[in-house]
Amino acid sequence: MAKPIELEINGKRQAVHCDPETPLLTALRDELGLTGTKYGCGEGQCGACTILLSGAPRRSCQIPVSAAAAKPITTIEGLEKDGRLHPVQQAFLDSGAFQCAYCTSGMILSSVGLLRTNPHPTSAEIIQSLQGNICRCGTHPRIIDAVHQAAKSIEERGR
Repeated sequence: MAKPIELEINGKRQAVHCDPETPLLTALRDELGLTGTKYGCGEGQCGACTILLSGAPRRSCQIPVSAAAAKPITTIEGLEKDGRLHPVQQAFLDSGAFQCAYCTSGMILSSVGLLRTNPHPTSAEIIQSLQGNICRCGTHPRIIDAVHQAAKSIEERGR
């Protein structure tokens, strides 16, 4: 049996019992039951498995558990605080920025990462930032609107 690997996920320390080279996505979904992070392509190309690793969007299907052990990990489940959705989550709901919702958690986490580094992105910057997140339903215009709406909401909260 593999030696436990301790991860910091959504502000809590949790041990996983898997091979150190196991993809983080597998540990999140299969060992910890955090199924908001989706398996899409398994090659880091679709963005469905996006998490925040040390605050930056990363594809969890491409990160071995051992490489994530010393870094804070945020999944879609960790964005909500005290019963309140993160402003990006709320903006996605308010804008109807999803249809089938398979890409939504990855889109939201990529957007959160963008707004942390660029609180006032242009539409072109949002599009560039979300290049690696595929939405087959074609809700991109609503996604862009949601990111703009979230940016305004975050700014208003800060005042």
